[in-house]
This record gives sequence, structure tokens and C-alpha cells, in this order.
Amino acid sequence: NNRNDNMKKIYAVNGSPRRNGNTAEVLRHALRGAGDAGAETGLIELGELAFSGCLSCFGCKLKGGTSYGKCALRDDLTPVLEKLLESDGIVFGTPIYFGGETGLFRNFIERLFFAPLRYDAEHSSLTPKKFPVAFVYTMNVTPEQMEQIRYADRLRMLQAFAGRLFGGKTPEILYVCDTFQFSDYAKYDAPLFDIAHKAQVRRDQFPADCQKAFELGRRLASGAL
Repeated sequence: NNRNDNMKKIYAVNGSPRRNGNTAEVLRHALRGAGDAGAETGLIELGELAFSGCLSCFGCKLKGGTSYGKCALRDDLTPVLEKLLESDGIVFGTPIYFGGETGLFRNFIERLFFAPLRYDAEHSSLTPKKFPVAFVYTMNVTPEQMEQIRYADRLRMLQAFAGRLFGGKTPEILYVCDTFQFSDYAKYDAPLFDIAHKAQVRRDQFPADCQKAFELGRRLASGAL
């Protein structure tokens, strides 16, 4: 094992069920940026894991309990949660489905966020260390539509909890809009979309968004966030 234990460990979490979709591609660029800054990186595919959301067992809140401050459930997500809480930075990524994060991502967040969140007046954190986090959101709507729908307001609560739990800082956010959803739009019943426009955005805008992700990952690993 040639890994340097002094290297920062940066992870990205893909909340999309697709391993090679827009979210995964943007996250890979973020990890390349982190690697360029000298970090050890890893991509976690939630779609490959068998797990549930929070079961409200409150094992994480039981005074003196063996699972105090950490999720008591045992499934595929258990070692992932342990790994993330000992990391030096996380980039969370999810597509937007029906106005919010995917169900897959939400189940993961319930497990990661609730256990270390104390029920005290300050909503203080029991996380073992502090580190920066960032969020990447991919969506079919245009930036103008995103503003009209007020997606940023809808998504802000999880970001605030993440900042409080993991570092006390407001997470950096990257919105990737007007994404290319189908490999061949002609094969699918989706007359809402202008195929030529989608192809143009994929050709011109998506690479720019991936570059932004690369720079985000680099800042995360270099301590600039």
C-alpha cells in the first residue's frame, strides 16, 4: 500500500441511480481537481448500495448507548458513513427530481446528518472532525427556470445543516442546469425539449460546468473553502 496517510481524503457522493450520468461526470471532475491538489479521492455510488433511510430508532441519541452519535443501523451504508465522517472533505451530488434531491440521496442524508446532530439549543455537532463540504445539483431546467421555481431556496436547509455539522462554513454550491438527459432524444417521448438546443448546451455549457467542478474540487482539497 503506497498511500500516504498524511494525504487529505476527499470523497464525492453520487446521489444519482446512474453511474455515468451528468451528476457522476461532474463529480468525477471535482475529484480530479482534488487529486490535482494532492488529495486521495474516492467516488461513492449510492445506487450500488443496499440501504434504507433513517428508521427513527433513536439509537444515535441513547445516552450511554453503543451507537451514541452514530447511526445504529447496519447495512451497506454503515462503512460508508464511517469513512465519510473521517474524511477531509465531501462533495455531495444529486440530480433534481420533482423539485428536490433524489430519494436515494435523501435516504443517505437522513443517515449521515441525523446521528451526529445533537438535540440541544445550538443544534451542535458530534462529528469527530471538521471539514469543508460542497453540493453539486444537476437539473433539466434552464438557469432562468431554476430562478423562477426558486430551487435555491428549496435546497438551502440541507446545506445549512451540512455547514453546521461538518465545519461551520456555508458549503459551496454548483448548479448544473439544462442538462442532456437522453443519449438520443429522438427515441423518447419528450417533445418538451428542443433537441438542437440541448445538444448545443451539452457541447458548449456542460464542459464549462465540469471545469467549474474541477476548480471546486481543487479548492476543497487545498483548503481554500
